[in-house]
Amino acid sequence: MSGEEEAAAQQQKTEEQKQDTKPEEDKQNEQQPPPAQEAEKPQNEVSYKSLVLSGYGGYDKVKLQVKKGELVPKTGEVLVRVKACGLNFADLMGRQGLYDRLPSPPVTPGMECSGIVEALGEGVTDRKIGDKVIVMNRAGLWQEVVTVLTSHTFLMPEGMTFEEAAAIPVNYITAYMMLFDFGNLRPNQSILIHMAAGGVGIAATQLCQTVKDVTIFGTSSASKHDAIKENGVTHTIDYRTMDYVDEIRKLSPKGVDIVLDPLGGSDTCKAFNLLKPMGKLIAYGAANLLTGQKKNLMALAKTWWNQFSINAMQLLQSNKAVCGYHLGYLDEEMELVGGVLSKILDLYKQGKIKPRVDSVWPFQQVGDAMRQMQERKNIGKVILVPEAEKEEKKEEN
Repeated sequence: MSGEEEAAAQQQKTEEQKQDTKPEEDKQNEQQPPPAQEAEKPQNEVSYKSLVLSGYGGYDKVKLQVKKGELVPKTGEVLVRVKACGLNFADLMGRQGLYDRLPSPPVTPGMECSGIVEALGEGVTDRKIGDKVIVMNRAGLWQEVVTVLTSHTFLMPEGMTFEEAAAIPVNYITAYMMLFDFGNLRPNQSILIHMAAGGVGIAATQLCQTVKDVTIFGTSSASKHDAIKENGVTHTIDYRTMDYVDEIRKLSPKGVDIVLDPLGGSDTCKAFNLLKPMGKLIAYGAANLLTGQKKNLMALAKTWWNQFSINAMQLLQSNKAVCGYHLGYLDEEMELVGGVLSKILDLYKQGKIKPRVDSVWPFQQVGDAMRQMQERKNIGKVILVPEAEKEEKKEEN
């Protein structure tokens, strides 16, 4: 072997010895392939349950889905872990394509919920992580986690349950603004409350009792009369077997001072005729349109044909007022709505009002929950929750 060949062989041997003396950890790192695409996965991606209206129609059109995506609160927003959601007549109408404030399917419904703040967006100083809050929004709240503007959240009072909190916003704000902002309810007046066992009916009855000596006529099926009487209704009327106009005239020949009308159609005409001079009719719904799971064209035509109509001269001569109320069109007036909710929560703290929860349904039973309300079986508020109630808790209760 020549001197050059010997030197080359010696150098190769030295390199091999160096390679053998590398730390074991370095060797393993060299052998490991580069990490897969996992590093590119968004850090804030989460999976969460969501109820989605896939199209207009029956109860089966609202389905439980598991969504994946980033849920990061933007500037001025908070992330809320939802604990309970309210079900409203507007949601039933939205499912049938009769509620124009709900965006087109596919869409997650839900105008009210309660939960716990889990994250804060930039600039949020009036909320902190762990706050228990009531949430209002135009739609999108029937899911496990939501991001909303902090101005759409309201702190829950001490001792209030999440189910009670979800039962308050839509029903009590609606009832309060109709009674006091439009109705100017005063002592010794009388009022007709249709669907007195429903969410708004229960709320309106309780709020009437914050005013002295108000006479309340309440309609419901006979099986609910004990419940609405206990809630404060003075005179119960079974709308299925009695003519409520005749029943009211027997006890109050001149009629009533205020009528809250969620029915529409011919019932609005009856309501106006039932008013005393200086009386007020407040229309806030069209429940007569809901006659089955799907949109009923005959019911639509009948309601339209019997729609109440009056001109300014007739109003002058009758000395009556007609008001229209729709909370869904006040979604840009959160300062106004928030001020009303603040008064309602004060009444709750004073023990003057207390939401009545009819039943609690897990998301996967949303169809049964909607049927409960649409078939008028509920007394009070129907609530949806992301998770089914644990058996041990049921036994405890």
